[in-house]
Amino acid sequence: MEHLVNSAVQHIQISGIRKISNLVATYKDAITLTIGQPDFPTPAHIVEAGKRALDERKTVYTANSGLIELRRAAADFVSRKYGLSYDPEQEIIVTAGASQALDITLRTILAPGTEVILPGPIYPGYEPIVRMCGATPVYVDTRETGFRLTAELLAPKLTDRTRAVVLCYPSNPTGRVVEERQLKEIAELLRGRPIFAVSDEIYSELLYDAPHRSIAAQPGMKDQTIVINGLSKSHSMTGWRIGFVFAPETIAKHIVKVHQYNVTCASSVSQYAAIEALTAGFDDAEPMKREYKARRDYVYDKLQRIGLEADKPEGAFYLFPSIKRFGLSSLDFTMRLLEQERVAVVPGDAFSEYGEGYVRISYAYSMDVLEKAMNKLESFVSRL
Repeated sequence: MEHLVNSAVQHIQISGIRKISNLVATYKDAITLTIGQPDFPTPAHIVEAGKRALDERKTVYTANSGLIELRRAAADFVSRKYGLSYDPEQEIIVTAGASQALDITLRTILAPGTEVILPGPIYPGYEPIVRMCGATPVYVDTRETGFRLTAELLAPKLTDRTRAVVLCYPSNPTGRVVEERQLKEIAELLRGRPIFAVSDEIYSELLYDAPHRSIAAQPGMKDQTIVINGLSKSHSMTGWRIGFVFAPETIAKHIVKVHQYNVTCASSVSQYAAIEALTAGFDDAEPMKREYKARRDYVYDKLQRIGLEADKPEGAFYLFPSIKRFGLSSLDFTMRLLEQERVAVVPGDAFSEYGEGYVRISYAYSMDVLEKAMNKLESFVSRL
């Protein structure tokens, strides 16, 4: 019966990140730096809010778009943090994580034959959704611009089939951000064209030295921008599965239809916890961010001493060092490191062909773990 499965699904591969993570699970003594999951527990006051929701039997369906109290809290949060203005009644949808937000967004705006521009290297979760919609991913090589998308790189890729441009900054896997001037130039290029900017801002609370800037805040861009965000990284709530779509009413009213028939609504208990996160936990990311910055500085400095070149990330919790000088593919480098030193990283080709020649290191781990892993990496590199 397998031949009856949708061909678009048959050709999708399991994420390279998950492949490596599953493999690492067979090495019981391995130190893993593969998963982009905060190692901090969900703040206690958020957990207590979830417990209260259970105790008060708040376990029924909510409105499809989510609890209005949560949507109001989300509107206030992005307004105060990023200068974005969204109507909680009509322009915000609460989703089952940012991944579901991306899925329903792309399924709403894409049609067979359309194109989506992706800056590579990039998180592998976008291309499968694009292809399942019958659309075509079009990659932009950002390796020569410090892994930043620019208007100059973007312009030649635009065609009459371009339906959306994905902006995912701070970036997974590089931790880079688009500078303010570059963001302005991209907005000027896209403004007024029949093209959506899909801005994945899941790491927006994890910038170290400058405030987050959204393309939706650029003059004239709100009406053609769909912002994706969530609480997994900012409040260490990966398992709670709360994300958000922020979109103009004319688009949100269609996205919510896909959402309705997809999951009906996000978990009610998680939504009540999310209200607490966005109100009492308005600045919960700050202590995590300080620790991530210290970890970034340690791992970056260690890589420099080892002789692995890397662009210093401005946000998220990843480094993407080059391994080109060793003449190994990213997969070969990763497998040798795992087998010889029991340290797991993600091969760069998991993030498109433009990630080949690099590996991704997640520093969302304790300093003790990072020190052990970096020492083993140094020993490995010294033998190559």
